[in-house]
Amino acid sequence: MDFSSFVTSLGTSFVIFLVLMILFAWVSARPGNAVVYYPNRILRGLDPWEGGSTTRNPFAWIREAASSTERDVITMSGVDTAVYFVFLSTALGILVLCGLILLPLLLPISATDHGLKFHSNSTTSNGTFSDLDKLSIGNIMDKSSRLWAFLIGVYFVSFVTYYLLWKAYNHASDLRANALMSPEVKPEQFAVLVRDIPPVPEGQTRKEQVDTYFKTIYPDTFYRSMLVTDNKEVNKIWGELENYKKKLARAEVVYALSKEKTGDRPTNRTGWLGLIGKKVDSIEYYNEKISELTKKLESEQKVTLREKQQSAALIFFTSRVSAAYASQSLHAQMVDKWTVIEAPEPRQLIWSNLKIKYFARETRQYIVYVIVGLTILFYMIPIAAISAFTTLKNLKKLLPFLKSVLSIKALTTVLEAYLPQLALIIFLALLPKLLLFLSKVEGIPSQSHIVRAASGKYFYFTVLNVFIGVTVGGTLFASLKTIENDPKKVVDLLATSLPGNATFFLTFVALKFFVGYGLELSRIVPLVIFHLKRKYLCKTEDEIKAAWAPGDLGFATRVPGDMLIFTIVLCYSVIAPLILPFGALYFCLGWLILRNQALKVYVPSFESYGKMWPHLFIRVLAAMILYQVTMFGYFGVKKFYYAPILIPLPIITLIYGFICHKKFYRAFHVTALEVVSRELKETPNMEQIFRSFIPPSLISEKLNDDDNFEDALSQVSRQGSFV
Repeated sequence: MDFSSFVTSLGTSFVIFLVLMILFAWVSARPGNAVVYYPNRILRGLDPWEGGSTTRNPFAWIREAASSTERDVITMSGVDTAVYFVFLSTALGILVLCGLILLPLLLPISATDHGLKFHSNSTTSNGTFSDLDKLSIGNIMDKSSRLWAFLIGVYFVSFVTYYLLWKAYNHASDLRANALMSPEVKPEQFAVLVRDIPPVPEGQTRKEQVDTYFKTIYPDTFYRSMLVTDNKEVNKIWGELENYKKKLARAEVVYALSKEKTGDRPTNRTGWLGLIGKKVDSIEYYNEKISELTKKLESEQKVTLREKQQSAALIFFTSRVSAAYASQSLHAQMVDKWTVIEAPEPRQLIWSNLKIKYFARETRQYIVYVIVGLTILFYMIPIAAISAFTTLKNLKKLLPFLKSVLSIKALTTVLEAYLPQLALIIFLALLPKLLLFLSKVEGIPSQSHIVRAASGKYFYFTVLNVFIGVTVGGTLFASLKTIENDPKKVVDLLATSLPGNATFFLTFVALKFFVGYGLELSRIVPLVIFHLKRKYLCKTEDEIKAAWAPGDLGFATRVPGDMLIFTIVLCYSVIAPLILPFGALYFCLGWLILRNQALKVYVPSFESYGKMWPHLFIRVLAAMILYQVTMFGYFGVKKFYYAPILIPLPIITLIYGFICHKKFYRAFHVTALEVVSRELKETPNMEQIFRSFIPPSLISEKLNDDDNFEDALSQVSRQGSFV
């Protein structure tokens, strides 16, 4: 990429960002759009604008986001979101500190050498190179004493990262502890999840087996048990019933509106998607179906509770200390029996995974790892091809009929600035759902754990395919003839390609933060979708609410995306220091814009009290090791005899990670007893805690007044009545 294309990319990205910011300031002030830009505040019953929308400063959101406290974030979006901002601020701190030292030190050293000119004159027929490459380590002569400055820079970046990561781990640990020792009653703190329950002894029911086992161990604090059941059939019926209730509500609204005009009652057909079959009165038909399914649901609920019990259960304690103690204790001699872990929030439970046995879970995990490994391997082929074939030079070779179009200077500049980056971003967008599905297949019991697992897979996928695939694959495709003529040059080619690929990653990072965060702030796509749905599809209040429901921050894809940017910037921080301001700007804009979104837009779908942090920490260390190994190899190719001085760095990183793991990790894996021993503000309502875990499909309107249903529930949920 030449300098003009680079400037074009930056300039147009910045203009797009400014346009999107101005658009946001205009449309977010209109009352009809409040549900798109302030749903979190609206759902909490707060004033969207904290003042009138007409007199409000259009850029007040910047001041509000910048002045917000960590407590504000926790109140509006939870501890997980606050911990995510710890990561953003830590990454920003690392890049800013490194930039302040490396930019004034390394850029003049690179710019005043002549390594690229010497290399191009001696190895190629045309001696041109990008002006930006002069500011990279690639412009330093082999064996030059100037390389000492870059070697010292590698150590500086590493130790800055160690220091700030240590502080961040301490802070994240404090955030988790403070949240868990809160005097507020949290149902999951009084429960544990038990899996791998052994076969029922002769003469006992499953309920009696579980109650006897835990009453013996915890005679004073055991409250009751809830056996996990196979809810597949009851969920299906419940889903159909809820669907018909929504259709009935819609039909009633349509009829009420038609009374003002024709007075016609709404009708529908009973066949596939309401398009074929007998034509019937919608209100009468839906009422009949609801009555029919309600009876069917109540019958299936009793069958499920009595006959479809699984080898897993939720155990409830009257003390959260007992629950925490139970979750970190070994209950059986054999590892595949009576596995007890902390209970996740009721809304997080993946009920279909709870029954999966220990060895089945282990087997599934390894199979998924193999599938993910193969996916990474074979995805690298098309990504490497994209990085090579989306260059204009290769497009002209592959598609000769485009030569006349691609010869237009203005079009060439724009395509060269955006084509490879857009192709890569679109290609990566196809992956997340597959990784979430694979994580669920492992048998993971909670939604937050699935998100963490998918996030980890996505991170390694993006690093291996984007960073390594683009760097290595692009160079290999572009230099196949050279390698064929002299295979020994492959190492030299890959090494010299690192600085050259810096311009690709510079524009990739700029595109991500200018255009990506511009779209994030303006929410143009959700805004258009909401207004289209409201005008053409929505009839009831519930349908309108569903149309503007904001969802959560999407950690499964957002975190790996941030980690990819951090990895790229870290690995190029010494090779091409010019990337540091772009990385810092990415995390600075991310912190500011996502702060606004966390406070006003997104609603968390789960709370794991910061369990994401150790996974973030491990991925930062993985990026560090990749950076240190890359730099060691590059100095070797530069024939710098003192390159072995870098050998201790990956070892130091591993030791550092081991120490942090031993010091901090266990408090994230389980809850410390000193944390949950704090007094509660009020005596917990154990019956309410218990019922909060009952799946929606097993909740019945007759739960409290139908003795038969209550008897069925008691078979799997309790011993004696506590109501």
